[in-house]
Amino acid sequence: MSDAPTIYCTEPLQVYLDDAAADKPAPGGGSVSACAGALGAALVAMVCNLTLGREKFAAVETEMTTLVAASAAARGRLEQLLQEDTTAYNGVITAYKMPKESAEEQAARSQAIQDGLIIAADVPLEICRVAVEVCRLSKVAAGLGNPHAVTDAGIGAILGEAAVVGAALNVRINLGSIKDQAYVTKATAEIDEILAEAAALRAETYAITLSRL
Repeated sequence: MSDAPTIYCTEPLQVYLDDAAADKPAPGGGSVSACAGALGAALVAMVCNLTLGREKFAAVETEMTTLVAASAAARGRLEQLLQEDTTAYNGVITAYKMPKESAEEQAARSQAIQDGLIIAADVPLEICRVAVEVCRLSKVAAGLGNPHAVTDAGIGAILGEAAVVGAALNVRINLGSIKDQAYVTKATAEIDEILAEAAALRAETYAITLSRL
């Protein structure tokens, strides 16, 4: 039986859902948050593709072309992060298993744990950064895209915010064990800022969506 990690983006959705439900730590909330964000980006692309090439939306062709490329980039990055988050905590688990008999071993183990925790926080922090971009793109799609698909843009913003909120929780749980206070302070400030922006964008996009129904 192979110990190689499952590459979820090449597997059926059922495999991912079953593994998320299984009695193992990954894929967990961070990965699932990235998945939600990727789905939000996919919906933005759908709105764009239902707008592009239609004569009645010719005035926004340039904006939609830019938007569909940006949504594809966000989706691709979130697909990567979905995978990365499943392995991000492995370094911490490995570090906790290191020997701790001597003072030197204890010091090496402690440093490895701290290094692993920062990696485990960095991945969901990056999910937050990309997911808030999905919220930004969703707002544009809701305002300029084909009104018949406006609810998809609204849902894109909702999923983008959900991804931010979920990933931020995973950042915070790791920050609680990180001793580097400069890192903790900087990361906390950044996720607070992203959370506020994502919430505002979701509210704005939802209002735009309702106005175009």
